[in-house]
Amino acid sequence: MLFPYARARVHDYLARHAADPHVQADVALLRAEHAAETDRSVPAWDPEAYVYWLMDRDRKSTGLKSLQGRIWEDGYRAGALKGKGAVYPDVRPAIERWRKEGKLVAIFSSGSVQAQRNLFANTTVGDLSSYLSGYFDTTTGPKREAESYRRIAARLGVAPADVLFVSDVVAELDAARAAGMRTALAVRGGAEPDELLTAHPRVRSFAELA
Repeated sequence: MLFPYARARVHDYLARHAADPHVQADVALLRAEHAAETDRSVPAWDPEAYVYWLMDRDRKSTGLKSLQGRIWEDGYRAGALKGKGAVYPDVRPAIERWRKEGKLVAIFSSGSVQAQRNLFANTTVGDLSSYLSGYFDTTTGPKREAESYRRIAARLGVAPADVLFVSDVVAELDAARAAGMRTALAVRGGAEPDELLTAHPRVRSFAELA
């Protein structure tokens, strides 16, 4: 629901917030990404056209994710997205248990920190934001590079070996393991071929994580 919501509002949001310095910063970042683009199918520079082009390719663009986060925040404030953040039913019991045990719970997502905060404050199972100790996005670094995970551990004040990183993307798990973290592959609704070949332990529910 979130991605179609943002896509449908790109044009109006950019027009209404053209003078907003935060939006201008997003557009400047998008323009720099566009200038560095090597894909020949990229359209001529136009912020709206470039945003749609990135969305169509599911690009993990920092500028795009920041802009999407602002559009979603508008939706949360208006009440249109309240309680719309879907999470699996095993998530809330697991993070409640981890926090009671004194564990830190943090998120590393390609979505902006702003988008993460709004999502976890407005899930289908209530406000989960109080259980989270940290939010990290691609401003920390790419999700497929080990250095990003070293930075996250440092900011959390823990050794990489004390972190369990859970993801449904094998390349991200490879990067986290290279940084010294323990890893687990989250498999939801059946395993893909590359998941069957990976050496990362597999879990189908957060209830399986100690």
